[in-house]
Amino acid sequence: MPSQDEIYTKVSATLCEALNVEEEEIQPNATLQGDLGAESIDFLDIVFRLEREFGIKIPRGELFPESIFQGDPDYVQDGKVTTKGLDELRTRMPFADISKFEKDPRLTAISDLFTVDMITKYIQGKLGA
Repeated sequence: MPSQDEIYTKVSATLCEALNVEEEEIQPNATLQGDLGAESIDFLDIVFRLEREFGIKIPRGELFPESIFQGDPDYVQDGKVTTKGLDELRTRMPFADISKFEKDPRLTAISDLFTVDMITKYIQGKLGA
């Protein structure tokens, strides 16, 4: 199994290609949308490239859960993710660091969970499983 550094290097290269960004822009805490300018269509391209690069299958919605909450009032109220919603996030995205998001769980900030580090941890988990 490749080391975390090797995985990070490959993830970084994949994101540089998919998002047409410079290597210096890729930092562990860089968010895909806010910092690297990814759009929703880019997520599909990123998944395909990661599958090819690492020889793995990424089930639809596993790395980038689509509309986790679908307007479910148990998960979202007044534009904020509820405690039950946070629990669902932890279950669906165990590789994401939601500690900062928990302090201000605005639904609009959920895209900040998708970082270079999160993808690296996800890939590491897939390869180790």
